Amino acid sequence: MSAGKASRARKILRGRLLWFTEDPQTAGERAAHYFEDGALLVEGGVVQRAGEANRLLADLAPGAPVEDHRPHLIVPGFVDPHIHFPQTQVIASFGAQLLEWLQKYTFVEEQKYSDPAHCVINARFFFDELLRNGTTTAVAFCSVHAQSAEAFFAESERRNTLMLAGKVLMDRNAPEALRDTPERAYTESKALIEKWHKRGRQRYAIAPRFAITSTEGQLEAAGALAREHEDCHIETHLSENLGEVALVRELFPWSRDYTDVYARYGLLGAKTLLGHCIHLSARERAVLAQARSVAVFCPTSNLFIGSGLFDWRATREAGLRIGVATDVGGGTSYSMLRTAAEAYKVLQLQGQNLPAMHAFHAITRGNAEALGLEDVIGSFEPGRACDAVVLDARATPAMCHRMEAVRTLDEELFVLMTMGSDRNVAATYVMGEKACDRQEPARPKALARA
Repeated sequence: MSAGKASRARKILRGRLLWFTEDPQTAGERAAHYFEDGALLVEGGVVQRAGEANRLLADLAPGAPVEDHRPHLIVPGFVDPHIHFPQTQVIASFGAQLLEWLQKYTFVEEQKYSDPAHCVINARFFFDELLRNGTTTAVAFCSVHAQSAEAFFAESERRNTLMLAGKVLMDRNAPEALRDTPERAYTESKALIEKWHKRGRQRYAIAPRFAITSTEGQLEAAGALAREHEDCHIETHLSENLGEVALVRELFPWSRDYTDVYARYGLLGAKTLLGHCIHLSARERAVLAQARSVAVFCPTSNLFIGSGLFDWRATREAGLRIGVATDVGGGTSYSMLRTAAEAYKVLQLQGQNLPAMHAFHAITRGNAEALGLEDVIGSFEPGRACDAVVLDARATPAMCHRMEAVRTLDEELFVLMTMGSDRNVAATYVMGEKACDRQEPARPKALARA
């Protein structure tokens, strides 16, 4: 469905509503808005009102259709700020750390995206999988081929999703079939920006893969694109792996550190999304915080590829903005619930913590804020797009059994984030229209109590 085809009819979504207007880590209880029996009034794909169902229904003229999801929880659609579109068949590749993993698996797979038909087929799968997992907005790397970005945006436009993506820029340290040139990188990216950026809900992200795969000439071209298109995002990687950091030092001997490379070419700013940011010095964190750039935490990927543990506390204390992402295919799940579970474990290993309310804020409004899109998505405040996910905390026998002992919303959210997955997504809405709808699974009978 294109942006111009969103339903204009009024409708009401009913269920237990939860959304955030502030960060609970700093604002406390006032950050969350929760209605045990809530309703969203949606018109033209946009939230008009949200609140207590009985009050909202009484204020409306009769006849507006109600899609009733009680007793399920309705939250804003999940936002994933770092994922790789061409890596859907790289996920679960055995036994390598970052640089070997790229050469052995990723670059082999990404060469297939020279075929436009392959791009189209895999774009359909990619969007099916995101929506099945409740993700309604993502920031994606395409391959070096312009046709991969074309297929991505065309599929996103068809589904009416708000997506950010870009053709990857690489002109060294990759197979010849995956290398472009500074000139081609600039020209093809420019053409894609002119065609797709802000066409309906689509947004373009300038995408130098990372410093290792771009010459200084190509980084200059990326910087030129950023200066010419200040409303485009920039997506890249930073300090994921110690071997990567050492190689950057060899390739850019003039630099003070890895962050200095991006700073030199004008690639740091409030719209810059930097995947991983594990092995940063205090100086680097300070530079990134001053630039208002975003450190994107990718816990399942960091654990699977053995890259290291993201230090949430040090990153926040430095004043650096944080996003939380899947990083498929280094990451092991498309689910933002599974991602939150692994984030919790990463922090536990460092004597830190991630309460469930903080996690749900992070994967909804928090990630929207990281993208600068909190006025568009990420909550149910009036005027925001009605991108939403309906969550069933009793979707599996084990979860149903566990939920018998749950007494509070906090406890339920923690069950969802630690035991949850795509199975808990009962429905996904994009601009108020169902984009994924699952038949309710059979529920086991409650165990008899002694």
